[in-house]
Amino acid sequence: MNPALHTPARHYISPLPAAPLLPGPGLPQDRHARIAARRAFVSMKQRFIAAVVPLDGLRGDWLRHQVRQAQEPVDLWLLRGAVFAALGLRDETTRRTRDELHRVLDSVFPDNGEMLPFGMPL
Repeated sequence: MNPALHTPARHYISPLPAAPLLPGPGLPQDRHARIAARRAFVSMKQRFIAAVVPLDGLRGDWLRHQVRQAQEPVDLWLLRGAVFAALGLRDETTRRTRDELHRVLDSVFPDNGEMLPFGMPL
């Protein structure tokens, strides 16, 4: 008998990664923070959708599409200038809508969303 025929095949297994590939569920407060952040984003997106619904023309169509495609709060932050420009200051309803958008943006992006350079004292 040939001993090579009876030896088990070698298995080449890569070592386990130092950290898991996907994050675990984390601590309860982490989960609550993620849920709160998601709720804040959904609320902000709903306000933006309501603000762009009455806009007419190609600009309104484009803004509605962009707002609906937003996946992160920063997507809406980047659209804020275009939305405010499209809303203008036509009437009291538009002013109220602008104020609501400012409030929701301030709640999600405190300090007007300004990014501080690394190492700069708070």
